[in-house]
Amino acid sequence: MKKLCKSTTDKKICGVCGGFAEYFNMDSTLLRVIYAIFTVCSLGTAILIYFLAALIMPNAE
Repeated sequence: MKKLCKSTTDKKICGVCGGFAEYFNMDSTLLRVIYAIFTVCSLGTAILIYFLAALIMPNAE
């Protein structure tokens, strides 16, 4: 059973995008590009969502 958690091996800031990429079995670079576009379109709200996810998501064991 897969569990959504922050990545310890594929991280740039907190490991949130790497964790989502591992969970959804997709390339982390593609997910980061999508996230960057979403950040620009949301006028920065996505940055707040990222750090909230970093606080809520557990670390990988």
